Amino acid sequence: MNAKEIRQLFPILNQEVNGHPLVYLDSAATSQKPYKVIEALNEYYKLDNSNVHRGVHTLGTRATDKYEGAREKVRRFINAASTSEVIFTRGTTASINTIANSFGNDNVKEGDEIVISYMEHHSNLIPWQQLAKRNSATLKYVPMQEDGTMTLEDIRQTITPNTKIVAIAHVSNVLGTMNPIKDITKIAHEHGAYIVVDGAQSTPHLTVDVQDLDCDFFAFSGHKMCGPTGIGVLYGKKHLLENMEPVEFGGEMIDFVDLYDSTWKELPWKFEGGTPIIAGAIGLGAAIDFLEEIGMENITNHEHQLVAYALDKLSDVKGISIYGPKDPMKRAGLVTFNLDDVHPHDVATVLDAEGIAVRAGHHCAQPLMKWLKVSATARASLYLYNTEEDIDRFVAGLLKTKEYFSDVF
Repeated sequence: MNAKEIRQLFPILNQEVNGHPLVYLDSAATSQKPYKVIEALNEYYKLDNSNVHRGVHTLGTRATDKYEGAREKVRRFINAASTSEVIFTRGTTASINTIANSFGNDNVKEGDEIVISYMEHHSNLIPWQQLAKRNSATLKYVPMQEDGTMTLEDIRQTITPNTKIVAIAHVSNVLGTMNPIKDITKIAHEHGAYIVVDGAQSTPHLTVDVQDLDCDFFAFSGHKMCGPTGIGVLYGKKHLLENMEPVEFGGEMIDFVDLYDSTWKELPWKFEGGTPIIAGAIGLGAAIDFLEEIGMENITNHEHQLVAYALDKLSDVKGISIYGPKDPMKRAGLVTFNLDDVHPHDVATVLDAEGIAVRAGHHCAQPLMKWLKVSATARASLYLYNTEEDIDRFVAGLLKTKEYFSDVF
């Protein structure tokens, strides 16, 4: 199935915006949803709507089977060893905060180090920043090369025997840099440190095998991989999760409650307080089915070809600055850029008038913007439903933007 055929499976893409066929280049912020996912959500609410785990009636049983069935789909998708290692959360942000507020609080002490990079999304920066403040630890940043990559030598020099946690994005949401997580994990473990991987930008686009990566924790969001908003996953090695305290209390995570003490359910439910995100999990399961039907390797190859095509076409645009690795095989399917003398928000506004959706701003990565010496950038992010024709219209839109602002000034 080619990208044009895949595009037809996404109802939102079959519309016009400002009188032009929609070109959606903002999947790094949130991806669009295929019919299959929308229908799975509709079916749950129409036929199976019930709380899970608690009831013995038919609707409750069907809802529970679908909810726990989605957990097994996630386990298989990321190759976790057990469904007990798959925790449903509200998203990557909630997952990382859970790690920081539970595992981090209990294991990071005064004088310990937390190592992160300049390319981290705020969701994988602020929880560690706050943990370091609370526990009098030191927050350290791995140096970056001019092309937005990190060398293993710099990582080795930054991680020390005092390092307790290394928190790194698998793929940068701004630079598209694909970090060598398996190698970083090995270095962290050699120093006795634990590694937390922000997989928000990798899981939708690459084959993820958490056992092969050997990471201690891995977090990602459903809405960036054709699933619903409000659902995400926290993966953790079982022995680590078993020794962690929950951070939300009540409902599904309870085993026994007495007047002055309580006990918690076993994994994974002890981290899923209250009524869980039932519909979201079922929708995520449907998204995984959809992605597996397309094939993750096919998605990765398509995006590499598309970003190579985009970089080639953009080389003809004078006055454009592109950030991140120049080699399309070393970056994910996104292009972050600036046009000389045109603010990124103005670029996005003109493109929107042409029916082309891109993102403009600091992309929740202000320290990285400071490192790049810019206040903001524009970003075009690609996915399985984008085509070369989308790129052509995008480049034509940029040329029109330049023409418009050259006339204005």
